[in-house]
Amino acid sequence: MEITMILAANSGRARFFTGVENAPQLEEIHDMVNEAARQRAADLDTDRIGPKSAGKSVHNTTGALPNNTYQPAQTPAEHQADKFARDICAYLLQSQRDGGYSKLALIATPQFLGVLRPLLDPQVRAITQQEINKDYTQLTAHELREQIAMR
Repeated sequence: MEITMILAANSGRARFFTGVENAPQLEEIHDMVNEAARQRAADLDTDRIGPKSAGKSVHNTTGALPNNTYQPAQTPAEHQADKFARDICAYLLQSQRDGGYSKLALIATPQFLGVLRPLLDPQVRAITQQEINKDYTQLTAHELREQIAMR
């Protein structure tokens, strides 16, 4: 009897379900919430550097001022989503190693699925049977089972 793990996730919440192929019900086994996703961007971005930072310090070289159009490689929201995806991947790997499932179905928003894919361990990636790019985090276990069965 093979157990399938179903992950329904977005950048703010991840729900983990297990089920057996012909069983009518899924069982929710874990629910993770990314509290940082619910915060305002201004609350996350605390390290603002203005164009004249260190202007009155001993480190001022009186050189050209930094460009105001500086963009970090990753926004605070993207950073939090990446951290959350890493937590999810760690949970998936540990659960798989503990024998919790033998197949995986990933269901996530398109953006978050793009964050999850490269972070998956090769062992977990090898048993991934299905990927759906939808946000089904608010569905009940029964509704989720119906959506997966239709694909």
